[in-house]
Amino acid sequence: MIPRNTWPHTHRDLVQHYYTLHDAAVESGKYEPWVYPWGTLGATFVIIYLLIDHRKRPWLRRARFLVFAVNLLYSIYTIKYVRAKNVAMTMGVGLITLWSSIWVFTILVCYDAQKDFMRIERLEGVFRGRKAGEKGGNNTDTGETTSNGTTPISSNTKGQLGPSHRTGEYAWQPYPLTPFIERVDWVLDIFCNFRGAGWSWRSAAIPPPPKLIQLQLIRNTPPFPSLPPNAFKRHPFQPRTHATHHTLLISNLKTLFAGYIILDILKTFIIHDPYFWGLVDSLPAPYLPYTPLLTTYPSLLRILRLAISQFAILYALQTIFSLGPLFFVGLLGTERLGARGEAWMYPDAWGPYTAVLDRGLIGWWSGWWHQTFRVGFEAPSRAILSTMGKNMNRKSPAARAMQLIMAFGLSAALHATGSFTSHGSTYPLSGSLLFFILQGLGCFIEAILRPLIFPSASFSSSSSNKLPRWLNRALTFVYVYVWLYFTAGLLCDDFARGGVWLLEPVPVSILRGPLGLGVTGDSWWCWGDMGISWYRDPKAWYKSGLAL
Repeated sequence: MIPRNTWPHTHRDLVQHYYTLHDAAVESGKYEPWVYPWGTLGATFVIIYLLIDHRKRPWLRRARFLVFAVNLLYSIYTIKYVRAKNVAMTMGVGLITLWSSIWVFTILVCYDAQKDFMRIERLEGVFRGRKAGEKGGNNTDTGETTSNGTTPISSNTKGQLGPSHRTGEYAWQPYPLTPFIERVDWVLDIFCNFRGAGWSWRSAAIPPPPKLIQLQLIRNTPPFPSLPPNAFKRHPFQPRTHATHHTLLISNLKTLFAGYIILDILKTFIIHDPYFWGLVDSLPAPYLPYTPLLTTYPSLLRILRLAISQFAILYALQTIFSLGPLFFVGLLGTERLGARGEAWMYPDAWGPYTAVLDRGLIGWWSGWWHQTFRVGFEAPSRAILSTMGKNMNRKSPAARAMQLIMAFGLSAALHATGSFTSHGSTYPLSGSLLFFILQGLGCFIEAILRPLIFPSASFSSSSSNKLPRWLNRALTFVYVYVWLYFTAGLLCDDFARGGVWLLEPVPVSILRGPLGLGVTGDSWWCWGDMGISWYRDPKAWYKSGLAL
């Protein structure tokens, strides 16, 4: 193990080291800094294309494949040649860039967003052509008909009201033509709403709209071919949704406050342990109790570091995700956003932990853990199954295996790309990528063996051949964490090597300020040099901007 008296002496030494290496790489031309707005060029290109109606222009509709190809090429260029200075944001360069291509592939290749998707909107001030519940007829805006001969409701061409003035019941809104600002709103919504709340392609991992709104949608909109039959399906492992603005705001404020405190505590632990600086073979941190015991039994030290890593990831994401509802519902609200400001549009990011206890690894990744990327990860396999039609049973072992391979394969590629663009000496293939591949393998093995090991689906103890629920959950808990004990180090070690834990999550620290629990150079204010500056490109003016 690496002794603690070698360089770097603190995590601050390593941050400055990475900053120096980044500046030298940019100066030599090896890398370019990630600069806003130039860094958003790929996404902007796709948004401009979606703003052009291609539904009655076959050649333009086919061009969506070319648009995806251009976006992909730009993403490859970014991943290869662009790096952010900030230690955590440079991981985001790879992760977010590849995700943008996966999402563009979903909405342009696996689906045709303009023809296949609709969102929930109020009738008054948006729709025209017919009244609520009326079916059939011509539509001068779209000229589109569904597979059963009915015509979707279209956008209003005159008397369009802003979101704050829209009233009446809800209906499904297809791609709008006029006014142009409504089309911009529709396109930006689909481009940024990855879970699909309020859309016809809503992920089954989040709750459907309230029952009253479901009835209005059924009453006010004719059948639509892309609306899945389980669009309103509920299951016990979906996250909580909020009926009122008050409950949503209180819940997310609690999440934000608790997350802030916990992240401050975790960061104070992290800055004292060289493992989290990337020195993964280092001795235990001096603050840890029973250090000789941890040195004698490395498995205990591994468990401790994996637990800190898991909680750091969990609370960092929970805290970030709580900001969205607070901003869109609490700050903007329905007065400015209309339906997009409703509380039920923002279900919790995490499902109940009982999904893990009842369904094991499958429940961990499909029920409890956040499902932000689920629609994009599932879209390719869904498109393949749809193309094959009756040639493959969607519920067959082969189909389920393909879905697992593609979903976890995309997740593996996504996180491996983030590892590739990180500052430190990472192992994208044998680290992050292998971890997610093994999670897919674990889920597949679990799906085969679980019915044999846990024969009870109802967890009833009334029958002698069924395990009690508490025993079933206890064995499942042990199985899940044994699997993660032997696999999670691949991801956590790679995060540490890449410099992810060098990120400063809170602006003000009570522990490292007044209580003095930090290291040399720490104070109550933590957001000092974040690596953010104005960059002026000497060769290309359009690449100048805010560098992260």
